[in-house]
Amino acid sequence: MTTAEFPKDRQAFYDKLTPGSLAPLWERLKGLVPPEPRNKTRPFVWPYTEVRPLLLEAGDLLTAEEAERRVLVFENPAFEGTSRINSTLYAGMQLILPGETAPAHKHAAGALRFVLESNGGYTTVDGERSEMHRGDVVITPGGTFHDHGHDGEGPVIWVDALDVPMVNFFECGFSEELPDAQQEITKKNGHSTAEFGSGMLPLDPVSPFGANSPVFAYPYARSRNALFALKESVSPDPYLGYALRYANPLDGGWVMPMIAAWLTYLPEGFSTAPYRATDNQAMVVSEGHVSIEINGETFDLGPNDVIALPGWTWRTMRASEDAVMFFFSDRSAQEKLGLWKEERGNVG
Repeated sequence: MTTAEFPKDRQAFYDKLTPGSLAPLWERLKGLVPPEPRNKTRPFVWPYTEVRPLLLEAGDLLTAEEAERRVLVFENPAFEGTSRINSTLYAGMQLILPGETAPAHKHAAGALRFVLESNGGYTTVDGERSEMHRGDVVITPGGTFHDHGHDGEGPVIWVDALDVPMVNFFECGFSEELPDAQQEITKKNGHSTAEFGSGMLPLDPVSPFGANSPVFAYPYARSRNALFALKESVSPDPYLGYALRYANPLDGGWVMPMIAAWLTYLPEGFSTAPYRATDNQAMVVSEGHVSIEINGETFDLGPNDVIALPGWTWRTMRASEDAVMFFFSDRSAQEKLGLWKEERGNVG
């Protein structure tokens, strides 16, 4: 039979497939294996001057204990109703007021926090308490009990990032609450840093958090000093500026198995060359002001502003003054799966 002899009305055949839960691959192949990534995330900015008042208003409406986690979710317009900041990650802004406790619980998803405001805030992870200061990064490995509290003054506010969408994609979600709001402190403050984060390691080092870094608190003062020290010795990368990642001291890898995190410093007047990578990113401005051009559209950001950055999308960045940015993405997961890829455009 020649091709011309095949019946022209294929829909009748397709109708026969549907009751048996079958589908013709030839009708779907290009959608399953596109020539290059078609990222659905929309670049979107959440200005801190707009989000913070709403978060404080939420603080007047319900307590941290009532909410369990009093958070305004960064929900990307491309994923309405899914609690995702981009294709693979959840993010939101959380508030703790003086004297409050966000009750102890644990879940399969891993989390990290980037602190925006704190005068007396703290997080307890697996029996160890860590004070929270502006710019600090605190990770909560999946499966560890954690609670948050506030012994000081004013609001404590931070950005949460979790790999919930990836965990739920695999349908591996678990959670549990402690009967007490706060867990018992079983380790001295600074224990994990002393054991794993001081440039020395146990003779047989094993992370108590599995594939996560055994250090769960990364102080901003130390990270910032390291970043700015680079300027004294080397030139910035034309595509990335000065950048340092938060590392697992046991292997030098990313701090979490499915969430990567790093700091970037752009000196005043510095512009990056065009760059794109497959990981789904989000960025928080810690200091200064920066503009980002994405596919011809420019976004201006200042301190504590948050932006969703779609993967495999060309972008450039320019700092109108010295700027420090905190990035998080799914790069660590993509690398483990052999999927991550970057592309660098022309310089100058």
